[in-house]
Amino acid sequence: MDVVRLLQENESKDLLRFVTAGSVDDGKSTLIGRLLYESKGIFEDQLSAIRAVTDAGQAAGTDGVDLALVTDGLKAEREQGITIDVAYRYFATPRRKFIIADTPGHEQYTRNTATGASTASLAIILIDATRGVLTQSKRHAFIASLLGIPHIVVAVNKMDLVGWDRAVFEAIRREFTDFAARLQFADVTFIPVSALLGDNVVEPSAAMGWYTGSTLLNHLETVHIASDRNLIDLRFPVQYVLRPDRRFRGYLGTVASGVVRPGDEITVIPSGVHTRIRGVFGPDGDLDEGFCPLAVGVTLEHDVDVSRGDMLVHVRNVPRVDRTVEAMILWMAAEPMRTGTPYLVKHLTRTIPAEISAVRYGVDVNTLRRHETAQLGLNAIGRCVVRLGQPIAYDPYTRNRATGAFIVIDRVSNTTVGAGMILDRDPNEWTGEPAARVSAPRSTHVTGHAGAVSAEQRAERLGHRAATVWLTGLTGAGKSTLAYAVERRLFDLGCAASVIDGENMRLGLSKDLGFGADDRAENVRRAAEAARLLNGGGLIALCSLLSPEAATRSRSAEIVGADRYVEVYLSAPIDVCRRRKPDTYAKADSGEIKHFSGVTAAYEPPAAPDLNLPTHELDVEACVDRIIALLRERGIVPKA
Repeated sequence: MDVVRLLQENESKDLLRFVTAGSVDDGKSTLIGRLLYESKGIFEDQLSAIRAVTDAGQAAGTDGVDLALVTDGLKAEREQGITIDVAYRYFATPRRKFIIADTPGHEQYTRNTATGASTASLAIILIDATRGVLTQSKRHAFIASLLGIPHIVVAVNKMDLVGWDRAVFEAIRREFTDFAARLQFADVTFIPVSALLGDNVVEPSAAMGWYTGSTLLNHLETVHIASDRNLIDLRFPVQYVLRPDRRFRGYLGTVASGVVRPGDEITVIPSGVHTRIRGVFGPDGDLDEGFCPLAVGVTLEHDVDVSRGDMLVHVRNVPRVDRTVEAMILWMAAEPMRTGTPYLVKHLTRTIPAEISAVRYGVDVNTLRRHETAQLGLNAIGRCVVRLGQPIAYDPYTRNRATGAFIVIDRVSNTTVGAGMILDRDPNEWTGEPAARVSAPRSTHVTGHAGAVSAEQRAERLGHRAATVWLTGLTGAGKSTLAYAVERRLFDLGCAASVIDGENMRLGLSKDLGFGADDRAENVRRAAEAARLLNGGGLIALCSLLSPEAATRSRSAEIVGADRYVEVYLSAPIDVCRRRKPDTYAKADSGEIKHFSGVTAAYEPPAAPDLNLPTHELDVEACVDRIIALLRERGIVPKA
């Protein structure tokens, strides 16, 4: 009975999948070996084999055991002294079960890192205390964010080699926090450790009394992961139709997200047919419910047409269905990805023809900066438009990692060449050419209409030309203050002008957007489109937006028209802006406000603005005078 009870207790434990990543020689394999060794997760025959290899010439560790060999199992890895494959290990403690993926640290094995991280709920990023935050550390953090891993542990290893110095640990924490603020993580935890000696891995370190936080193992045992699973959106992709005889028809598959229960009203995607769940069953009989990630079968009340590749969802909670998606793609093949080349895309239980029709941009995963490119090479990451031969039902990857992911397959070799994460963005918002930088309608049947009043007639009636004055600068530079002051002056001069304020946009037209790089770019695009409409009515649009990226401002100029676009840079330095808005910058420094340009996100000053206003040296009236003078010089506003 004790054995039965033990098995039942083990079965009831929840499972944490986590991945380790870091630069070469940061000690990933030693750390995992330490966890397995001290949690009794190494079998005696494995331990004997490792001791034999250690005795044959490897560096000795705990009790004469080189703990790195627990995961560095390949002969080629031992010879090179690096991890080149993804090693999976299982162990359990009284609190929880674990599956570890030890991934390579070298840049050329980025695809291996992504493979190991694809199913993880937590990532341990190791940083060598003697070397600090390296480019590869940032690369792995970006990949973890891209793959939707919510929990990050930064293990600052080799603290023994820096004399257990707290200042070293705090400096690494500050630098990594600044970088991670630009990414999407639910939480980031920092733990100083020595994998070789075991400090703060399983037992607290006597040498680092200044650290009062959790040990690594204790954090792994207690981190809350129950809310990571999407239990709201029912997504049940049908994998197999079970017909043992004419009287029974069941549908088998793995619940990708949500919960399915008998009596639920559901819709079959893509047909749109409604019915109800009659029953849910598993290998041992009927179930009260099925939830992710269980493999279950369901029966339906009505005899409807359902086949492999279809999806069952709740009636009032349906995914998007489209033949075109926009995704971040990690390219995993030596042969570069080329637009227009036929591929296969495997999405859930379906494999369908597809092509990558455009690459919006590539991402330098070391700096997070974007660059234009027409193709992706090995281990490269970019934002792409994927055209599919048939519609798929999907959710954005940030909402559902199961329905928002796909792999790209070479049609000739049948090998996996890419992995994609679908974005929460309309793929038709731009044309397929990155250089075009213009909006495209969702339907090809939309036709533009020209008004009966010309721009010249409007200018004659209003007494001035239409234009867009684009005010950019750091938070606190004075953009909104100056925009409304210019509006007042123009009104007093008899001109028709209106302010498009970035914060007001967030309360209305852009209230559905966040503050990541993509959402900021979309907010700027919407403001530019609104300015274009105001210009079309003959008005002067005064746009007050931070607009931190030069590329988005360039696109705004193309949307409104280069002849109408006037760029004004408010060049107050950040220390002045901090004094003007101390509370806002304090929240950015602490991480309460994320993706804050100038602090935790980049701000790219205009290289050649039409007007540079040092608002830390000039008062508001002087700045208004200079803007009005420029508008008069351009012939937009009549001269006095």
